[in-house]
Amino acid sequence: MTFASFTTMDALRAEFPGLVDEVDGRPLCYLDSAATTQKHISVIERMDRFLRHEYGTVHRGMYRRSVQSTKMYEEAREVIARFLGAQTDEIIYTMGCTDAINLVAHSWGRHNLKPGDRVLITAMEHHANIVPWQLCAEATGCELIVCPMHQDGSLDLEAFHNLLDERVKFVSLIHVANSLGTINPVKELTAAAHKIGAKVLVDGAQSVPHMPVDVKDINCDFLSLSAHKCYGPTGIGALYGKAAVLADMPPWRGGGEMIERVTFEKTTYAPPPSRFEAGTPPIVEAIGFATACEYLMGLGMHKVAAREHELFTYAEDQVDAIEGIKRIGKAPSRGAVISFVIDGAHASDISQILDAQNVAIRSGHHCAQPTMDFFGVPATARMSFGVYTTHDDIDRAVKALQKAVELFS
Repeated sequence: MTFASFTTMDALRAEFPGLVDEVDGRPLCYLDSAATTQKHISVIERMDRFLRHEYGTVHRGMYRRSVQSTKMYEEAREVIARFLGAQTDEIIYTMGCTDAINLVAHSWGRHNLKPGDRVLITAMEHHANIVPWQLCAEATGCELIVCPMHQDGSLDLEAFHNLLDERVKFVSLIHVANSLGTINPVKELTAAAHKIGAKVLVDGAQSVPHMPVDVKDINCDFLSLSAHKCYGPTGIGALYGKAAVLADMPPWRGGGEMIERVTFEKTTYAPPPSRFEAGTPPIVEAIGFATACEYLMGLGMHKVAAREHELFTYAEDQVDAIEGIKRIGKAPSRGAVISFVIDGAHASDISQILDAQNVAIRSGHHCAQPTMDFFGVPATARMSFGVYTTHDDIDRAVKALQKAVELFS
């Protein structure tokens, strides 16, 4: 269904059972979609049906149920590929976005990097795009360097281009910063990195659920995403990788399914994507992931982006009008994320006050401690939006924030 096919937002929200709060009977004002999204009814029902009536192991049996499960599992990969504009054999199932980045850092990084080489990341990265590269640097002797950002939370593009030289072999950067909402021009930055021969990974955790993302248009070598941020299940994500790049990468986990032939003397490996999918895979979750992607494609990602931008503008104007709130990150190009602090209040206190009004927001460092350090705060409160967010949600949150400001002032 598209947005236009819903007569009201109430009808759309009714398709997300998690938005009904059974504790007090009021609708949950859920403004934490950047952390994880509520699940669409089609995802819940599809996974339930598969578990009840269709479940079987994949790639390991010749009996009817196994063959059918394998077909559904691989068809799910096709859907995810279509969602990203990729080829089917360029999609690797992972445990999530973090797992996908670790895969690249461990497999591509340890196989290709050496002392004297550099990996370039940005100052606004999630820990999942920092720590794996630190581990890679420790293992290979390569150097991890960081592109700075401006006080408004935008990337220092001049510094980025100045840091690109023949020593940089890999660039790993966030598309939309989870802690700030900053949207980075990844297509432009990928093109610049390719000019000096570097490979590029785009962390798409916060972009893929909220805007059209076409990996062939960006021309990145890798892109990571998580299902649970796309209205799908937890425990699964995907890594897109260019077929030619994946073909030259060694496996990073050993076990079943990723092999071609095993003897005690030597093992040869299956081609991608199987090479990177050792063990019994997340079968049910993959089918749920694909169902979520189909739901988003049905809504239309251009329409999703336009609607969330309108909501963001509406919310930003109202939050900025509250005296006593300080915004953290006001880059010119931002996604549907608003981070802020209140003088004299810890972010967790703000969150608890809003929770008493049945308004759910995130508080903490958002797995971006270097970003918090840059702005000189231990944590922020964060509102983030999804396809089910309404103007009423924002009004309720603003009213609760006004109460919080009054309490702390």
